[in-house]
Amino acid sequence: MMTKIPAPPSTAHLALPFFDDAHRALASELLPWCAAQEVDERDDRAACREWVRRLGDGGWLRYAVPGSAGGALERLDSRALVLLRETLGYHSPLADFAFAMQGLGSGAITLAGTPEQQSHYLGAVGKGEKIAAFALSEPDAGSDVAAMAMRAEATPDGWRLHGEKTWISNGGIADFYCLFAKTDPAGGTRGITAFIVDAAAAGLDTSEHIDVMAPHPLATLRFQDCIVPRTAQLGELNGGFKLAMRTLDIFRASVAAAALGMGRRALAEAIAHAKGRRMFGQTLADFQLTQAKLGEMAALIDSAALLTYRAAWMRDDAERRGAPAVGDVSAAAMAKMCATENASRVIDMALQMHGGLGVKVGTKIESLYRDIRSLRIYEGATEVQQLIIGKSVLRG
Repeated sequence: MMTKIPAPPSTAHLALPFFDDAHRALASELLPWCAAQEVDERDDRAACREWVRRLGDGGWLRYAVPGSAGGALERLDSRALVLLRETLGYHSPLADFAFAMQGLGSGAITLAGTPEQQSHYLGAVGKGEKIAAFALSEPDAGSDVAAMAMRAEATPDGWRLHGEKTWISNGGIADFYCLFAKTDPAGGTRGITAFIVDAAAAGLDTSEHIDVMAPHPLATLRFQDCIVPRTAQLGELNGGFKLAMRTLDIFRASVAAAALGMGRRALAEAIAHAKGRRMFGQTLADFQLTQAKLGEMAALIDSAALLTYRAAWMRDDAERRGAPAVGDVSAAAMAKMCATENASRVIDMALQMHGGLGVKVGTKIESLYRDIRSLRIYEGATEVQQLIIGKSVLRG
């Protein structure tokens, strides 16, 4: 169950020039909506379905699809995604996960889907009527996408899928999967094609669920003679790798925002605890060591926030101009790396400040400590982001 939520220490970031009035209005409407929600999250699969329903009913999932499919804005807007995920992450990391996967899971359809594919899937995603999933990772192909072993073989009427995907978010509860498979086994990253596979497709087994330290729905997908129609192909033949990377690039800055939300929540919890915890005739907040730690935590959050908002602004500006932004990919990598690593440090310091309460199962700080850990890995581990940034620096 959701616990009492302390007010965010500051909303001054909304006044930064990265945002316009529409973004500020979005944030001001979302804050009270989030505060009014209470979802029992002990069953992560049931809770995720419930969050998708509520986010759809509240109109927030409309920001995960383009205007042509009933979305709130003409295009996917990175700054809107950042504000949504930061606010949702502050209140409930599982709510953030539910929102993010609707966007990531359908993002390839937004970018490359036919009008028929977009009409069939995106409107339902934006209403919370269909749950989406993004199926790229395999047992031996995570960061090394070229090692993908999943096969898609052409048949007279469509495609036959063989292979396995794992660590798939929303696995087992999704209504459809944006799947990536090798159509040219010798082609490396240039031999991958994307497909839309409905959950009810014969030959698809999603029954193997994966339990992780911060519960959210994960599963291994097994495809055995899974036949899909020719119309299931998503985007160009052998163009799947670029499509997957474009999809991930849209949402990478928003992963940083989710980490920011968790970091801000940890800081708010630490401030509330420090003001209320009495010891040696004064409060914990009266000690200079506490004040110094809170100052360090605030600086870590704000420095990551600036990188995150910059990356989102750069992508939106590039979309507006119809040209790629210089340093856009490395900016998103910097944001993702710094926000997730800084939030981890902030949460660790908040836990230390709580003392024994910080490691008590069921407290918010304890759950945040588990929630933040996966963000340093998924959608590009910290080490991958370092490589992206380093290569960009060497190119000059």
